[in-house]
Amino acid sequence: MIRPLRLLLSLIYPDRCPFCGRVLNWGEDGMCFGCQRILPWITEGNDRSVNFCDACLSPLWYRDGVRQGMHRYKFQHGQNHARLFGTLMAQCLLDHWKEPVDLITWVPLSRKRLRQRGYDQAQLLALRVGEVTGLPVQSTLTKVRNTATQSRLSQTDSRMANVRNAYLCPDTLLDKRIVLVDDVVTSGATLSVCAACLQAAGAQSVVALTLARAK
Repeated sequence: MIRPLRLLLSLIYPDRCPFCGRVLNWGEDGMCFGCQRILPWITEGNDRSVNFCDACLSPLWYRDGVRQGMHRYKFQHGQNHARLFGTLMAQCLLDHWKEPVDLITWVPLSRKRLRQRGYDQAQLLALRVGEVTGLPVQSTLTKVRNTATQSRLSQTDSRMANVRNAYLCPDTLLDKRIVLVDDVVTSGATLSVCAACLQAAGAQSVVALTLARAK
């Protein structure tokens, strides 16, 4: 009974490629073959410098279809895309980070933004990364102050001021080696503030992991 229901739902609500929006054909898993070929993959110099992070890894550049895919994921109820996005991030981590990791955590939304969106996009990505890598996923950070959307701020200093003192880490993370997940890294301000919180709580190292990186 479950399989016919799934088939019916797939006919009514077919899976679409998050990057171009096209309905997926048979054999296409998560994204279409066309986008898989032309997406702006980061092939060299994957590690980007972010304050308080030992590394910052991303599989994709944040432009063109990747930007559109992230918009669908965050603002058009596209939480089903977390499976593909998290898988790409997990593979990036496995390919480019060979040091031991104790746990995966994420940059959380504020309570207000979580109520508005209905899901925390970074949490879903972290859960998928944990599922693929077999690493434990743990909530560590709390967003204690609602902030303006970072993408609407153009200056790095403005972005840093916007998120300063916005996050807390109430737990003790003595000597933990942590992967910190978010959706996109632009200025790096949010990841820097969150990584500093984790280190203040005792973390030995913090590696940032995002789906995409802005140039």
